[in-house]
Amino acid sequence: MSDEEKQAAEDRMIENEFQTLLNDYLNSNHRRKTDIITRAYNMAKEAHKGARRRSGEPYIMHPLAVARIVSKEMGLGSTSISASLLHDVVEDTDYTVEDIRALFGDKIAQIVDGLTKISHGMFGEKVSAQAENFRKLLLTMSDDIRVILVKIADRLHNMRTLSSMAPAKQYKITGETLYIYAPLAHRLGLFAVKTELEELCFKYEHPETYAALARKIEDTAPERNKIYENFAVPVVEALDRMDMEYEMRARIKSVYSIWNKMQTKGIDFSEVYDLFAVRIIFEIYPGLDEKKQCWDIYSAVTDIYKLRPDRIRDWVSYPKSNGYQALHLTVMGPDGKWIEIQIRSRRMDDIAEKGFAAHWKYKENRIEEDNELDKWLKTIQEVLSNPNPNAIDFLDTVKMNLFSSEIFVFTPKGEIKTLPQGATALDFAYTIHTRVGDHCLGAKVNHTLAPLSRKLSSGDQVEILTSQSVNPQPEWLTFVTTAKAHTKIEASLRRQRRRIAEKGKNMLAELFGHEPVDNTLFNKILHIYKAENKDDLYFLIGNKSVSLPPDREAFFKMKIEPEKQDNLFVRYMKQAMNVIKKAPPSDPKSGKPGQRVPSTPVPPEGQPEAGGEAIDRKRVFRLTEVGFRRNFSVPACCNPLPGDDVFGYVTEKEVVEVHKRSCQTGLKLKSNYGDRVIAVEWGDYRQYSFQASIVFTGIDRVGILGTILSRLVEDMVVNIRSVNVSTNDGIFEGVFNIHVHSAEEVNQLCARIAKVDGISTVHRSAI
Repeated sequence: MSDEEKQAAEDRMIENEFQTLLNDYLNSNHRRKTDIITRAYNMAKEAHKGARRRSGEPYIMHPLAVARIVSKEMGLGSTSISASLLHDVVEDTDYTVEDIRALFGDKIAQIVDGLTKISHGMFGEKVSAQAENFRKLLLTMSDDIRVILVKIADRLHNMRTLSSMAPAKQYKITGETLYIYAPLAHRLGLFAVKTELEELCFKYEHPETYAALARKIEDTAPERNKIYENFAVPVVEALDRMDMEYEMRARIKSVYSIWNKMQTKGIDFSEVYDLFAVRIIFEIYPGLDEKKQCWDIYSAVTDIYKLRPDRIRDWVSYPKSNGYQALHLTVMGPDGKWIEIQIRSRRMDDIAEKGFAAHWKYKENRIEEDNELDKWLKTIQEVLSNPNPNAIDFLDTVKMNLFSSEIFVFTPKGEIKTLPQGATALDFAYTIHTRVGDHCLGAKVNHTLAPLSRKLSSGDQVEILTSQSVNPQPEWLTFVTTAKAHTKIEASLRRQRRRIAEKGKNMLAELFGHEPVDNTLFNKILHIYKAENKDDLYFLIGNKSVSLPPDREAFFKMKIEPEKQDNLFVRYMKQAMNVIKKAPPSDPKSGKPGQRVPSTPVPPEGQPEAGGEAIDRKRVFRLTEVGFRRNFSVPACCNPLPGDDVFGYVTEKEVVEVHKRSCQTGLKLKSNYGDRVIAVEWGDYRQYSFQASIVFTGIDRVGILGTILSRLVEDMVVNIRSVNVSTNDGIFEGVFNIHVHSAEEVNQLCARIAKVDGISTVHRSAI
């Protein structure tokens, strides 16, 4: 094919994609403003002329794809579509925001400007670029929510075309996506987008596991279809008698959701009982009450099948904070399998799939008043009004509430407040008002006195007790969970610190007769009091943590003693505490506060580990970047084994930390420090051993532990470091701490234990 023919084929492909976009828009219920969309397309096509993506396709195909996602999958209108077509024009070409404003008006220019600011530059040299971008992403939300929606669509298309990127770049983008964009899509009610983002991340980070699970899902499809058909027959007959228009279908869980459940609960694929859910969607008829129709269907289903009472979720009466509404129940089907059923109206289904845009559409039709989503947006704007100066801390504060389950708590007057699961009485106080939170003394939960740290449950009635003598304390930050409470406490503590520092500054000035202090003497004072800077010194003085001498001359007489070993140790511990302050949230299994476990460094090449043989570093890991030669370490946060899917993170000391791709600490590193992420692969590891743990449970009987041990050592040398077994009412739980050579070896041992009669579950411990 000649160059002219190739160009003509490309032009036809681009034009066809644009016509498909117009058809999507014309098939929606938006006004027919195709002129502005066409003008935006023509400008974008001209601006990106000759540019190509890494995949080789013309660059204009990307903004066209983003515009289609915004139109068809999010249900947005001409303004958002036009902004999507133009979203890279200012960043990548010579056009300016003012050019766009002159041609397309303020709204489109404002959205494009917001998108450009997100992608461009940083506020500080030592701060994570991605964390800073996320901060800007949220800042723009206070002006126009469509900025975030277009940005999420942009990320979705980038994820769909991620195969053209190098592995290290893939890990960076998937890390950002799981850490930021999937939770944002969830909070904005974009369920389908959130699910696809998670699915694509999982596919790129764990390709073999993804393929294996997908095959298992496909292989078990006939069995699931039979279960659904047996379940559906009597339900269809009952619903048909109710004279309503509806559709009923089975919806399979995503591969990522199944894998995530297996990891969280430590179970095998065969133990995931809720692989699919039955969805019943009914049409709304004028004059009929939506809520009543939901409960009528509930009644019809539970007349046929036995209900599991602890699995009812009424999100019709109390919608989720992202606008989601549905009635969920679980029943025992005719095949003896638990089946989850989701009952929702067509309106509820539209909002569940398209999120915020659909919510606005129904709100305009006055079907729905302000819901929890509006309140969440107001909360974010409050957080933005006084953000943490550190961008990464700010990101953590906001993300705290993006992906959490919810509880409903009552005020003494019966008003309902929505809070994230795990919220405390102090979180509730800040939900009422900032002043109530700042002066919170305690609470009455269900008419009983409770401390500020008391975790609340759905249905609790809470009364807050206050005192003007009470002010926020640093320890409050350790038990609040909401972004608003965290931000308000930090702001109050900063104000308190500034007042104390100002007092200390005045005390020092009085001692020196309000005369200026030369730098040499000031540096000496800083060193004497072990202060890092002037602000720290003023705070120490104002807080009376140090004592000032009686007069100015005493400073000249004071000698600077050499650093003692104790002081060096104290300084080291302070540094460690600073790291712990930024530790991840508490461990969901143990409930203990999260902490960063120091890496275990590998000794210099050729020298032995403690109690071990010399390690040839190049044989243990092969780093895929050509010419890359650095030390590496295996952090204890995820304890990777040879054979696990891993990536490398280059620390400031030029050490490569090797993390599992599913590691939660690693997820934060990928998201915040993507430029330090590299691709690594396992090398020859067979002569080295690594520590791992196997957890198993079962029915207790005499001799079962001996049976397990004998099964483990059949035809295999197993180095067992320790065994811990506990029993309770006939059920036992055991943990083997072992030395192995690979993840595959652990899997083989798990398979052997699983074959022992009486064993219920067995899995490799996450850490």
